[in-house]
Amino acid sequence: MSTTTAPKTVRTLIAPDKFKGSLTASEVAQALATGLRSAAEVPGTTGAVQCELLPLADGGDGSVDAAVTSGFTRHSYTVAGPTGQPVQSSIAFDGTTAVVEVANTCGLGLLPEGKLEALNSSSRGFGEAVLFALSLNPAKIVLALGGSASTDGGMGMLTALGYSFHDSQGRQLYGSGRALEQVQSVHRTALLELHDTELVVASDVHNPLRGPNGAPAVFGPQKGATKDDVAFLDESLGHFVTKMAEAGFADAESMAAHEGAGSAGGIGYACLLLGAKQVSGADYFLDLLDFNTRKDSCDVVITGEGSIDEQTLAGKLPAAVARRSGSRPIIAVAGRSLLPKERWPEMALTRVYTLAEHTDQDSSKDPELSATLLRQIGKDIGTSLL
Repeated sequence: MSTTTAPKTVRTLIAPDKFKGSLTASEVAQALATGLRSAAEVPGTTGAVQCELLPLADGGDGSVDAAVTSGFTRHSYTVAGPTGQPVQSSIAFDGTTAVVEVANTCGLGLLPEGKLEALNSSSRGFGEAVLFALSLNPAKIVLALGGSASTDGGMGMLTALGYSFHDSQGRQLYGSGRALEQVQSVHRTALLELHDTELVVASDVHNPLRGPNGAPAVFGPQKGATKDDVAFLDESLGHFVTKMAEAGFADAESMAAHEGAGSAGGIGYACLLLGAKQVSGADYFLDLLDFNTRKDSCDVVITGEGSIDEQTLAGKLPAAVARRSGSRPIIAVAGRSLLPKERWPEMALTRVYTLAEHTDQDSSKDPELSATLLRQIGKDIGTSLL
């Protein structure tokens, strides 16, 4: 009597973050899935690889896309971009929770011709998106802070939410880093919707608003700030905090020193003043996208990001994925890895694949090359699993 072995089926959960500057999390997942499925065509393999795609975000750019992928509905809206130009933005909403992100409203990627504007950019567009979200009557708004072009302490955002700022001549100011030092008076218009909505800041940035670890010093240079600009912005934010205290925010000074106040150029500070609670961006989005349930139905978890390094170990998204994946094999895919093999066990990683191992070219700014290499890596992973 002859017996036959049923073809092997390996169930994978593909849960990557974006490859910054190259591919979105969804594009990374799609490319890997294409490669994984093609492994069944390799001579000598039997069975198939099933792929469930779960593109992730940690509260930075891609947060709205990740929520939409998980079943939220996208709502498009035009807001003021970082330098005032209209930009087409979107939020995600599931009938209860809205997700609004800095990156697609006033982010670095929206600067005209990529020209950095360290002093003149504003967070106003983010506030306009929050206002739009409020019109949908959500019970909760998730504020995804990351990728901002501005260092305005959230002044621009607040101008869209009923606050007005005036200089010594009584002229109304447009929120920007340059305008912070000119603020002499603050007027508040009650926005009742804000009192009825839970605000949640999703971010893994722990910097305070000011000082050597503050928003200007740490993040200002990547937004185009010179050494003098950094000093100016830091001092101007101090002035802004004083004026917010004078306007009736009793905890304005203490909030400036709070962990996370410096996220997104100080938008985190303004969110705290509005009563938002802070949560880990990585863990919040893993919960929002129901990662724990989804991983229970898979055999292997595949995660990744542009660079696997010390920052990854400190709690970035792939580390959070690995921590929640249990005893099943965890494979990481990255543009590059600065983590030696002997340190893989710190994240319980079975294997790390990198694009850099497959090319001498810089794939970080070449989406087509990155996607091609990810398909090849996916095929290699699939072949090893079958």
